[in-house]
Amino acid sequence: MSKDDNSTTDNKPDFEGQRSDEELLFVFRRHVIAMRKGFYLLLIPLVITSIPPLIWQTNLELFLLPVAGLAIGLLLFLYHFILWYFTVYIVTDQRIRQVTQRGLFGKDVIELRLSKIQNISYNIPGFTGEVFKFGTIVIQTFVGDLVIHQVEHPDETYNKLQDAVNNAVKHQGDYEEVTS
Repeated sequence: MSKDDNSTTDNKPDFEGQRSDEELLFVFRRHVIAMRKGFYLLLIPLVITSIPPLIWQTNLELFLLPVAGLAIGLLLFLYHFILWYFTVYIVTDQRIRQVTQRGLFGKDVIELRLSKIQNISYNIPGFTGEVFKFGTIVIQTFVGDLVIHQVEHPDETYNKLQDAVNNAVKHQGDYEEVTS
């Protein structure tokens, strides 16, 4: 690989909307358990359409119903998977960016400067949270709270966020001393 090839890959942003002076620290998303509604919508049409062939076993055309139920369930599941997969939380050395997928084509983006965060806490909701390793992270600022439900490994994410906020506050303090 030549020097030119290396320099072009360095200028490429890691995500859409990344500033030239910021560094991507980590990306996280909600736990797969947040998609449980999609799993239910996959199974319910399959189970319901499997009942008629079990009752009337002599009618062979009814055996196509579970295939149709599976197809409908897969479409419903795919919709929920897209919502889950494209909802991400991007943490850089300057900000947290929440990208929430709304339907198939819409999305909401919320940004929060790390230096404006006052407090971060997390909560693991009992036995299921402990077993499946998910919880809620609450990020408090002057303007309100950013509550992120069903985060995978909330303790690890909490520690990474704390480190990022501490580094951002320390860096902002260094910047203010230089400009004074």
